[in-house]
Parts: sequence; structure tokens; C-alpha cells
Amino acid sequence: MDTKEAIKKRRSVRSYNSKDIPDKIILDIIDCARMAPTARGEEPWEFILLKDKEILKQIAKITEKNAPFLSEASACIVVVCRDTKYYLEDGCAATENILISASDYKLGTCWVAGDKKEYAQDVMRILKVPDGFKLVSLVSMGYAQYPVASKNRRPLKEIVHRDQF
Repeated sequence: MDTKEAIKKRRSVRSYNSKDIPDKIILDIIDCARMAPTARGEEPWEFILLKDKEILKQIAKITEKNAPFLSEASACIVVVCRDTKYYLEDGCAATENILISASDYKLGTCWVAGDKKEYAQDVMRILKVPDGFKLVSLVSMGYAQYPVASKNRRPLKEIVHRDQF
């Protein structure tokens, strides 16, 4: 799949089958994440690969309003960043690379917010993340349980403004 196709076909998936994702694939996806643009070349990111079902269930429980489906995921990539000036932008760029590269492997993903959520500190504690880091995102990952429907997006002509808003 080419990049444009991966971007245009990617959808959030919240229901996964039980098929395991080989570590080789997940590590390649994380390798793509680390290639994201980064302000000042800081690369503040660290990635936690979760496959342990008990930890996934713990995190699903504390993120229950937002992400109860984490317990069904085959894996989750947690993006944390050192608390730098542009940690959120850098971490979000890395997260987007995860979503797009996972799509290339025909994996379903869902971006679960981190930084400003009430559960952020609890997730950091469970994962034993040292002080000085911020939780940017949790990306659930797996093979979709059901076919993912297309989503209608606003037409391009409605959102493009030339020279001025």
C-alpha cells in the first residue's frame, strides 16, 4: 500500500480479533514512529510496547470511559515524551507515524489520548515511567474483528481557503 492510500484508508478500530501481531511487525512500526519530525532534533520520545494481557486489562479499566477496548487489543504502543517545549507536537507526529505504518500492515489501530486525561498519571505509574515524562498517547493495535466502514469526510472544497480564511 502506498502512503497516500494508507492515510486515506486508515480508520479507528475498537474491536479486535485474538490473532497475535509478530514483534517484528510492531518493532518496524515503532521504527517508523522514531522517524517522525521532531522540533530542534530532540527526539524526546520513548515507546512502551504492551502485549501483556493483565497490563492491558489494568489500563483498559482506568481508561474505561475512553478505551475499554484496550483489553481486546493484541498490542498497545504507549508514546511518552520527555517534558520538552515541543513534546506534544513531537509525540503526536510519532503517533501519526504509528497509525499510518500499522495501516500498511493492515492492522487496526485507535489513538487514545494521554496528556490531558485524568488517567494519565495512573497509566504512567502502572508502566513505571520515570518522572520528567508526559503520556502523549496509547495506540491500541490488532487485526480488526469486523470490516471497518468508510467515513464520510467534509469535502475538500469546504475546508480549503485561499490566501485568507
